Amino acid sequence: MGKYFGTDGFRGEANVKLTVDHAFKVGRYVGWYYGRDHKAKIVIGKDTRRSSYMFEYALVAGLTASGADAYLLHVTTTPSVSYAVRTEDFDCGIMISASHNPFYDNGIKLLNGNGQKVEAAIEERIEAYLDGEIEELPLATREDVGRTIDFASGRNRYIGYLISIPSRDFKNIRVGLDCANGSSSAIAKSVFDALRAKTYVINNSPDGTNINTNCGSTHIEVLQKYVVDNGLDVGFAYDGDADRCIAVDHKGNIIDGDKIMYVCGKYLREKGQLNRDTVVTTVMSNLGLYKALEREGMRYEQTAVGDKYVAENMLENNYSIGGEQSGHIIFSRYAATGDGILTSLMLMEACVEKKATLCDLAKEMKAYPQLLRNVRVADKKEARENPAVVAAVQAAAESLGDDGRILVRESGTEPVIRVMVEAGTDDICREEVERVIKVMEAEGLIVE
Repeated sequence: MGKYFGTDGFRGEANVKLTVDHAFKVGRYVGWYYGRDHKAKIVIGKDTRRSSYMFEYALVAGLTASGADAYLLHVTTTPSVSYAVRTEDFDCGIMISASHNPFYDNGIKLLNGNGQKVEAAIEERIEAYLDGEIEELPLATREDVGRTIDFASGRNRYIGYLISIPSRDFKNIRVGLDCANGSSSAIAKSVFDALRAKTYVINNSPDGTNINTNCGSTHIEVLQKYVVDNGLDVGFAYDGDADRCIAVDHKGNIIDGDKIMYVCGKYLREKGQLNRDTVVTTVMSNLGLYKALEREGMRYEQTAVGDKYVAENMLENNYSIGGEQSGHIIFSRYAATGDGILTSLMLMEACVEKKATLCDLAKEMKAYPQLLRNVRVADKKEARENPAVVAAVQAAAESLGDDGRILVRESGTEPVIRVMVEAGTDDICREEVERVIKVMEAEGLIVE
């Protein structure tokens, strides 16, 4: 990770950690970098945060000042920006969003010409420019100043693309959608209506400050209650920029990213579309997923936490599906990045083709009890490498043996150490997590 860019772009509180000056300079560098030998074309999308408009205008000012043409998708999803970049001959894509974070945060995600998160080397050059370590870039003049083009049609083409993917329609299936008052509010219902589902939508009235507030994939209990109370067949909850999806079956059970990967991985394998019979996960996936995949004769690979690492592994090895427990799922046949709406369509297709409920398909995977605690620390590296902490983690791993595991890692976006334990019971998880945290407290590593 760099000084500004983490595992998911440049993110922080608007006008505190991420300012309009930052956005302008990012635009300046991106416009210059991609326009060194031709007129650069950059496509921009944004979520529904109040500050997204401010950052959009700052980015456009920077891009056009460097001579690039800026194409505006307006309010849209991260995966739609990825789709536009790789299908419309853009040099780069920019998404303005802080994903599942509160409304007062925002972020800048950069996508390369393949629709994937931009290379670390480019982020490092942008950071150097932000810090004044690179000489000032030339300003475009006269006819070389860039244009700003309305590109709402690009979002409509993405909607059409999603509708074309399922092999069957969803006639009369009662589907609930929680749009998190975010980007999917502009897209998801149109897709499901076109596929003939009976669509019921909540949290699709964004006002600039209600994105992710007690709604969406990070507050799945809202959709659980809605699905059960209204007798729906299935429900899908998205995050602010709709690159992740968590599902709910008709009984109100949560179908997280691990269970989604199991259901869809098995379905793709049955269709002969799971390349090398492999599912790509991060180290945070549940032990139950691995045991279920092994039972079905399927392989898996593990990456560091972050969908960018999953995407890199999939691209390098030509794998078909991969993702995170949080609901970032990548289907490489259709997309270059996680896509929440696409994920819900793939789950629906599996249910329709197999004539089964999502409950039936997902119950084959038994998740191990899991406890994750986030501990705020002064120095992430020091806390993780502290000898007493390392010894406590090793002792917990030995105690758990083959029937569980412990994972201690640094957050990619916050001053936090994440301590996660999986085991046969909730009590064991709690005991082992507390064992490590108590050592961190005794070592004076935790801050309030």
